[in-house]
Amino acid sequence: MKQIAVFLLFFVVVSCQYFDVKKTTSDAIYQEELKTFNWNEVDNYPSFLACESLQIKQEIKHCFETTLAKHISESLQNETIIVNQDVNDTIMLSFLISEKGELQINSIEIDSLTTHEIPNLEASITESLNTLPKIFPAVKRGQQVKTQFKLPIILKVDE
Repeated sequence: MKQIAVFLLFFVVVSCQYFDVKKTTSDAIYQEELKTFNWNEVDNYPSFLACESLQIKQEIKHCFETTLAKHISESLQNETIIVNQDVNDTIMLSFLISEKGELQINSIEIDSLTTHEIPNLEASITESLNTLPKIFPAVKRGQQVKTQFKLPIILKVDE
């Protein structure tokens, strides 16, 4: 019996370290949580009022990009553009949608030949973006966030 008591006492003394509860700080929990985020994805993409009825994330993104491209296209079609030669170019529009739904142009990549033929093209694109309907910002974990996009715009103008 004494041997069992000594064994149990030895077992309790040695095993105390297994009963220690390790405390974690809120900063450690925060750092672990940050590692689980995919910072390149949002829960909901930015959208226009016309896209609000859609539920699937990719459909909302497609609706947003299509509505934006259509608005720019219609705006450019309303302008009188005179060229000396045919223009067939793809313009890359890089922009940011703020957490307040404001569109900010980062860059507009236009070929030098296109710029030579249509010198006010960048101003026309900028003006068309200023007349966009209200944009609802992207959402990540219930918070409105900034998002950045690149949108190709195909430009075809015949003499």
